[in-house]
Amino acid sequence: MTKIKRDKKLFRGLFILIGLLLIILYFIFILPVWGYPFNKQRHGNPPRTPAWALECWLWEDDMNTARRVDELLTGYAENDIPVRTILIDSPWSLRYNDYEVDTMRYPRPAQWFKKLQDNGYRVVLWTTSMVNSYSKDTRIQHSGTWFNHARDKGYLAGGGYQIGWWKGKGAFIDYTSPEAMKWWHGMQQQVFNYGIDGWKLDGTGTLFRGKRWHLPVFFQQTRQGCISTRNYMDHYYRDEYLYGLKQNPDFITLSRAIDRGYHPEGFAPVDASPVNWVGDQEHYWESDEIMNDQYDGKPDIALKGIQGLESAIDNILKSAKTGYSVVGSDVAGFSGAVIPPRLYIRWAEFSAFCGLFLNGGHGERALWKRSKQEMEIIRKYAWLHTELVPYMYSYVVQAHNGGSVLQRPVAGKYQYMFGENILVAPVYKDDPVREVSLPAGKWRYWFDNEKMFQGPETFSREYPLDEFPVFIREGAIIPMNIERSYTGIGNKNSKGYITFLIFPDADNTFTFYQPEKGRSTSVAVKNEDDRIKISLTGDKISHILNVHLSSKPVKIELDEKLLTDSLDYHYIQDRNKLIIKTDHYNNGVYTITK
Repeated sequence: MTKIKRDKKLFRGLFILIGLLLIILYFIFILPVWGYPFNKQRHGNPPRTPAWALECWLWEDDMNTARRVDELLTGYAENDIPVRTILIDSPWSLRYNDYEVDTMRYPRPAQWFKKLQDNGYRVVLWTTSMVNSYSKDTRIQHSGTWFNHARDKGYLAGGGYQIGWWKGKGAFIDYTSPEAMKWWHGMQQQVFNYGIDGWKLDGTGTLFRGKRWHLPVFFQQTRQGCISTRNYMDHYYRDEYLYGLKQNPDFITLSRAIDRGYHPEGFAPVDASPVNWVGDQEHYWESDEIMNDQYDGKPDIALKGIQGLESAIDNILKSAKTGYSVVGSDVAGFSGAVIPPRLYIRWAEFSAFCGLFLNGGHGERALWKRSKQEMEIIRKYAWLHTELVPYMYSYVVQAHNGGSVLQRPVAGKYQYMFGENILVAPVYKDDPVREVSLPAGKWRYWFDNEKMFQGPETFSREYPLDEFPVFIREGAIIPMNIERSYTGIGNKNSKGYITFLIFPDADNTFTFYQPEKGRSTSVAVKNEDDRIKISLTGDKISHILNVHLSSKPVKIELDEKLLTDSLDYHYIQDRNKLIIKTDHYNNGVYTITK
């Protein structure tokens, strides 16, 4: 055999060997974590997230006590900063995860949870899929007897194979075992009886693994056979959500969407993800290696300082592109030493235009103890987010029915559509100057409706700290629920009415869904040469039409009856706004003569 033939044979052998090794690596290490790329069974329609979960969330992770929660909620109420959901993060239980409230941290839990609910708050508790033999920061740290009972009864995957994780050491509950689930749900019933509204499902499902030949493998044995990390993650997120719905039809889970490149399909299945956040960012602007030059050397609690606001924006948009409906991040980031004021403000402004406004984590969250500027601006944007709930919820329903999700990335650095009518270009670095690329069509600046832009257009401009790069498509119809005057759209007299912002230079229709009644109202706008027609069909609602008009109308009719100036409507000259407030109507057809 010649040397050339021997070399060719050797090359073919090496090629085959490398190919076999790659196939083995794929099936043992990659497929079990990723699942099949573009796995359609994980990308169904997102759930119909309840409207309350779209309002503002608050949490703290420095003290983890009832006293601290009460102090924060009292301060937010006294300073008129909106909060609907209080998230109780770890540690709150005696060990991980026995679902028994630590009464030294949260005394008289039945009365305390009831008080929160009586005051109109929703309560979400942190949990994972772990059964710990050692819990590093709970009152009961060593739980060998409790753990061994679960292992000996066969409640744990992998025969009780333990791993070290950020809250200690333990094994994974076996979701495929009916006996394990009876035990697990029996413990959970302790807090279900307190009337909790959801779980924050932290990311332990990604840690699911075993060991073969002293090497980690992404499989473990369960009651129903050997399952992969990806399969276990789906069990974890889906089973906890579905069981919660049996306890409470308004139940939600807060779960991870996409915040790691090696989970390109996301953590939780889309169809079991009513609310999502994108992991634990640091209190910084920059992402990636830029952080290394500024990092102060203190150990980061979560991710060692490699992520910031820019990373949160990027991950939220990737999550939205994948199909997640309601996505957000910890306002100002989860961990770090000090929250920079401008970062807190810009992050809150960005979060106002996300499905989830999650204000919390480490650092001072008592805004009245921070600068006056921070409190006033963040309060304004928290109320703006709250006002936009009717708009956001309409897209939640649309996505659940197979339509577009709330946030949709478009051309331009981190730009996205927030619904079909609002374009957002987040400020992602500590610089007031931002370049914006507007698509074709007419656009108005949110904070000054008189500023008109004709797209496609790319421009740079400075945005003051209390403003944000947000643009409204001409023809927009935006339903809002306004109770305060902070955002300048309405005031306390708007409470009880749905306010429709209308920019009538282009024809459009918008369907508004009422979460309480399960019914809908459609608003149609038709712009003619000498008049504008606005028609409301469907469920009749008390409403305010906030119509952008360049001059006062000649007359206004509702169902062919003439409306009276200053009684049924009024025109604000310096803002070019026509305000029509209506409680009762028949056909719901307005004719505005220009």
